[in-house]
Amino acid sequence: MPAVDARVALVTCAAFPDLWEDDHPLRDGLRERGVVVDVVRWDDTDADWSVYDLTVIRSPWDYVARHDQFVAWARGVPRLANPADIIAWNTDKRYLGELAAAGVPVIPTGFVAPGETWDPPATGEWVVKPTVSAGSQDTARYLLPAQQAAARAHVTRLTGAGRTAMIQPYLSAVDTLGETALLFLPDAAGDLTFSHAVRKGPMLTEHGEHEINPGSEDITPRTPSEAELEVARRALAAVPDGAKRLLYARIDVIQGPAGTPLMLEFELTEPSLFLSESPDAAARLTSAVLARL
Repeated sequence: MPAVDARVALVTCAAFPDLWEDDHPLRDGLRERGVVVDVVRWDDTDADWSVYDLTVIRSPWDYVARHDQFVAWARGVPRLANPADIIAWNTDKRYLGELAAAGVPVIPTGFVAPGETWDPPATGEWVVKPTVSAGSQDTARYLLPAQQAAARAHVTRLTGAGRTAMIQPYLSAVDTLGETALLFLPDAAGDLTFSHAVRKGPMLTEHGEHEINPGSEDITPRTPSEAELEVARRALAAVPDGAKRLLYARIDVIQGPAGTPLMLEFELTEPSLFLSESPDAAARLTSAVLARL
């Protein structure tokens, strides 16, 4: 058991002053082991991050509009999990291009930077979103050619605001099989190992733009296939400077048109870890935090 004066910060935002409820088992597990746990907003100007033995990012989901400020904050926090350089890399989904180049099976993704124009495909269903986003903010699904003007306007609005847009095909498997979110946590040796997985139901159930509320997904436990686990392992192998530095990782995959899994997102910053969907996940994460104190 750590010393009584061991102190951990769990990072949140103003909308969740006592964390997202899925993180309560981690908070409570640490306190039961004698750790002083503070729940602190990342943008709390009165916070003294130097007093914490470890600062763990959990639900700072309002950072999108202040991305540069958030990255600067992360770089100024000592003993941060996950590390600040990972946060800077992972909060901009242009990392998907890097992973694809490294051979990770990634959903085909196009990028449109500020100042560039987008030539929409003639047909099909497509998802438009910014490369910096959380909780499906500013994300929409379009059916072309019927909604071509709306899709083009969405891209133009993002790039006009200085943001990079990304365009991906909408894969029909999300409506039937759903996405698989694979969660990895450290083992006793500190190596990330598979912990549990969940099925995530569709969120973009309508064409066009609409609001998506946090926690509105249909979440159920799932046993991943070996092919899905292999995609996750290949993604972890491509983490800059190695995955052993990570306290947690979530890899979201979906079945592609050829029937093989493709990675949708690599969540290393503030993912929901779905601790309540696995009987021992919270205990494993608690032990991993304790090992770093």
